[in-house]
Parts: sequence; C-alpha cells; structure tokens
Amino acid sequence: MIERNGERLLVKAPLLMANARALLEAGHAALQPGEQIFDFSPVKEADSSALAVMLGWLRSAPAAQASIRFAHIPAGVLSLAELYGVTELLPLA
Repeated sequence: MIERNGERLLVKAPLLMANARALLEAGHAALQPGEQIFDFSPVKEADSSALAVMLGWLRSAPAAQASIRFAHIPAGVLSLAELYGVTELLPLA
C-alpha cells in the first residue's frame, strides 16, 4: 500500500473508504523520525476518506518524531479540502 523511496512514502493504493483504515495503519507504520513526504502520484482513485487518512497521519507524526508534507495530492481531494475548509492543514511538498 505504501512504499518507501528515500524520504518519500509512495501511496500505491486507492484512497477510498474501503481501504482507509489499512492505509491509515500503513502510514503510521511507515513513519520515521524526520521529514516524511507522502507522495500520491501513483494514486488513481480517491474519495473524501483520503482527507481523514491524511489528517490521521498528521496527528500521529509527533509521536514518531516526524514531520509530514504531501506531494501530488489528487485534484479531487484538494477540491474537497477547499470545500471543507481544511486546505491550510495540509502541508504541501
């Protein structure tokens, strides 16, 4: 689901409700101290659960002594973030 490539964590699964819990847990497990960039460039499908997963990763980052940024967020997810008023909570790479 998530593959490490240096400081980048490539999200390789659809960001959909059906696998949101598994992605959340995979992201938590992948966190290491230092800066981590979740890269969504391989993602082809996403729904609103993507925002919940991303915010969950952000909440868990301090416990792992990590900071998180996001790269290549799917356009639909960014549109939802704007609609929900949470865009400023998503640090972009």
